[in-house]
Amino acid sequence: MHSDRQLPRTVKAIDSASLSRLEERALALGLSQRLDPAWVRANAAPDGVHYLWPVMWHSLSHRPELPDHLRCMLLIGLRTGEHVLSLLDVLPDDFTPLPRVTTRGEAMRVGQLHDRALSVREWQLREEEGADLS
Repeated sequence: MHSDRQLPRTVKAIDSASLSRLEERALALGLSQRLDPAWVRANAAPDGVHYLWPVMWHSLSHRPELPDHLRCMLLIGLRTGEHVLSLLDVLPDDFTPLPRVTTRGEAMRVGQLHDRALSVREWQLREEEGADLS
């Protein structure tokens, strides 16, 4: 898909308010990769930093009114101190102005967190299992 179009090669560092806005926008547009904004507000660390990086261009051929958008990996810092992985579809005009990771050290830290993080679904299952044991 869109192999001729350059994918932005940057990692964005966003706060929880920005993450909530992006999730709400994806929901309002009916984009397929998103989380429930209520779940994000309940679980994301309020003062946390979350990371977003594009992995592919995505289009909805059955909805030509929507522009091509970026399907991004999302690393969410949780209230528990853990990090979880998800996907988030973001319009390029919403992605571009977000602040980017500027140091190599922070980029390396994001990579290490990514390698150890559970998916949101895996984290939810683990939390449910833990609740069942109590």
